[in-house]
Amino acid sequence: MLIARPRSRKVQWNALPDELQLELAGQALVRAAETLAGQAECLADEMEGGALTDQGGADALRLFAAIIRVPSRRQESSQRH
Repeated sequence: MLIARPRSRKVQWNALPDELQLELAGQALVRAAETLAGQAECLADEMEGGALTDQGGADALRLFAAIIRVPSRRQESSQRH
């Protein structure tokens, strides 16, 4: 059985208003930062759990995760106000 997919309209990035481009780019950066931070924390947990050899990396990865999240949290709070 084939399932028909709805056709999506492709929107040219340059056709979007500048404000919308900035908003979308900002949201993408926040999401990317959260993804990187989450992966760093997962890797740190694996090191602590013994799945990977830990040579002091878990603490460094958690620091990296915290640093990555700071700018995105600032941006989120400024967008709310």
